Amino acid sequence: MATFAHATPERCAQLGRALTAADLTWSDNSRQDAPQYLTYTATDPHGRTWQVSPATNFQISPSSPGQIWQASCAALMTRGPLLSARLVAEHIKDVPA
Repeated sequence: MATFAHATPERCAQLGRALTAADLTWSDNSRQDAPQYLTYTATDPHGRTWQVSPATNFQISPSSPGQIWQASCAALMTRGPLLSARLVAEHIKDVPA
């Protein structure tokens, strides 16, 4: 079974601050108690909806332990790489129209 130990309350708070700092409208599903079900929804400047979720422990590289977030956008049929909170927010904000 996959584990999500890297999605700590502090890392969740960092993601929220990064999404806010990037001027993105966002919400979460309030499942910080169960990281395997945790998702954030953010809207990019072009009105597209992105889902951000934590990676499992098996996906996270030991050389980049802070890169735990992955964003996907159904409208673009894309899933980004594992990124830090700040970089995932910048990725969502900067994807061209």
